[in-house]
Amino acid sequence: MPRKKSIKNAATNFQLSVDKITDFVNQTARNQSDEHISFIHDFAIIKIYREFEELMLQALIGAINNDTSVLRQKTGFDFPKHLTDEVCKYIILKNGYFDFKGRDGLIKTLKDYVPDTHFLLTIIKADKYKKTLNELAALRNFAAHGSEQSKKTILLALGIKRIHSCGAWLKTQGRLGKIISKLKELATEIKDQAPY
Repeated sequence: MPRKKSIKNAATNFQLSVDKITDFVNQTARNQSDEHISFIHDFAIIKIYREFEELMLQALIGAINNDTSVLRQKTGFDFPKHLTDEVCKYIILKNGYFDFKGRDGLIKTLKDYVPDTHFLLTIIKADKYKKTLNELAALRNFAAHGSEQSKKTILLALGIKRIHSCGAWLKTQGRLGKIISKLKELATEIKDQAPY
């Protein structure tokens, strides 16, 4: 019998990756100029977002791999009981890449593959993660693109009137640490609820 994809491992790997990013920020920010510390935080939020995308992709692959009935509930089609990770990944990605627009976009993407009662969707929809997920997406987009639209979105997400850069905002008042802490909490909840 094929092995089940471990969502628990995906959550653990996310937490370990985020810890490495935190260590990188702490080590490289020493003896740097204020501007360089801002750059380091810009790079960190982009990398954290990338790791979060990977967690969500691996968790969704695992959700389908662990129980193909979740797909049947969404599509109405019968699937074999055992699908490989690669087939699950293809179902999700088709020939593209994994992308979603913020928390609401992630919820919409998850709803394409799992029922509303699935633990993964329930966790992402939880109000306690809403602010963090919205901030994460907006910060990443502004750090990566710096466009006027991404700036408007970040100002709205953070509830502020102006921002110079994501890194400048993140490096003060422990803001990066708060986002990381909440994302690790989310990953722990996924790990605790995942069957494998």
